[in-house]
Amino acid sequence: MLNIRILVVGKIKEKYFRNALDQYLKRLSRFTKIEIIEVKDEATPEKASKSENLEILQTEGGRLLDKINNRDFVIALAIEGKLITSPDLADMIREIPLDGYSTIDFVIGGSLGLSNEIKNRANAKISFGRITLPHQLARVLLTEQIYRSFMINEGSPYHK
Repeated sequence: MLNIRILVVGKIKEKYFRNALDQYLKRLSRFTKIEIIEVKDEATPEKASKSENLEILQTEGGRLLDKINNRDFVIALAIEGKLITSPDLADMIREIPLDGYSTIDFVIGGSLGLSNEIKNRANAKISFGRITLPHQLARVLLTEQIYRSFMINEGSPYHK
């Protein structure tokens, strides 16, 4: 069975995001082993300098990299990533195991995004649009899209 891990900076505080996330995680459990791995986010000063922001990105990126195994296929969610459709993601999820990978790591950064180290480690960088989303909402959106991918691959009418 394919393992999917969603690596994220920070925790979900809002109950409504948690409820939505739990619903999709429950639905996904019949298709894949899925887990969410949260790493601590760094407090960002309101008027942080460029070097302070870079240090925060590197610290958070290091925490994420510590959770990634060498044999994992890593997909970074980045605003500059390739714009994809739901069927594109479904194709990726179907094809990655055929290349010998048993684990897909999706990585979502914190308020400053992802470090260059994470982006360089990624096997693919994808984007759901050129908009900026709160990381809690991005987590729910990604989880729904992963569920939709399995439904597409199953031929379900869920995706119309």
